[in-house]
Amino acid sequence: MELDQRKLQILRAIVDEYILSASPVGSKALSNSGMKWSSATIRNEMADLETLGYLAQPHTSAGRIPSEKAYRLYVDQMMQYAHLSDGESKLLYSYFREHVNGMDAVLRATAKALSEITHYTAVVMMPDIGVNRLKHLQLIPLTTGKALAVVVTDAGVSQNTVIDVPADIGPEELDRISKAITARFSDRRMSTVSSALIRELGGELSERADFVESLLLALCENQSRDSRMVELSGATNMLEYPEYNDVSKAKTFLATVEQKDSMYRMLKKASNMEFTVTIGSENEQEGLQDCSVVTASYRVNGTPVGSFGVIGPTRMDYARVLSILKNVQSNLSTVLQSFLKEE
Repeated sequence: MELDQRKLQILRAIVDEYILSASPVGSKALSNSGMKWSSATIRNEMADLETLGYLAQPHTSAGRIPSEKAYRLYVDQMMQYAHLSDGESKLLYSYFREHVNGMDAVLRATAKALSEITHYTAVVMMPDIGVNRLKHLQLIPLTTGKALAVVVTDAGVSQNTVIDVPADIGPEELDRISKAITARFSDRRMSTVSSALIRELGGELSERADFVESLLLALCENQSRDSRMVELSGATNMLEYPEYNDVSKAKTFLATVEQKDSMYRMLKKASNMEFTVTIGSENEQEGLQDCSVVTASYRVNGTPVGSFGVIGPTRMDYARVLSILKNVQSNLSTVLQSFLKEE
């Protein structure tokens, strides 16, 4: 059954009110809010919406609350982006302006900004270095038998890896190898700079094929480890909402968001889409099936390299959250672009 305009208006009003109050919404309250229909008419429409699966009645004498089906319809068809105030926009910008000294700092700033302005839990994925192009590699001697391999990509993402160095390779040769690798592999995607490319070494690099192979393997292993990094902020924000007054439910949520691997998989999947909204049981993680997750991806040179998002109750203020994510998406792209210019 297709919803007519009256049912849609009533449903939207219920969702909007429930997002604000977290209390079941009754027909009388809607009638008193300025709707042109009588309380009896609204009550009948609410009964139809309940039959259709858009509303639920937690108690016999209580008003109705939206179902997941209602939130999905709301997000897909009813909702409009909220307008952020100048103060909110300036506050978001300030986080990035003051925290641009390194990718880790930017990730922390992004997560903190999202959690503080939305009052939900924020998760941010480290840029996937594998999709970035190598810009520069430098091998820096540390102690006997050890060196620091510093990789810089075209997105300004830096990766530092401690490597083993044969005793007969000194600082000058490390510098020569650094320059040779940079010249040979510059502008290649990091995901292709692996031991499989040893056959392309040739020339002076072939003289140190075993060392270069072990170096590239170490970089690949570290790349895989670092790319799974997720920054989390505001996990306890969820405890402020009445939905999480239940201690067992709160513990389950906190345990779920602390599982960085599962958060990474969620964000990795979302990084191929500009925005995603998953509601309740749409979430794959069992501990998030009472939540909604809204994510946005960010890009470098048109290539998606990561994503970030917020986790909140299903009665999340979707319109405001999506506007905030859109703003952060723009700020994050600007910061990454500044890294490119500096490098």
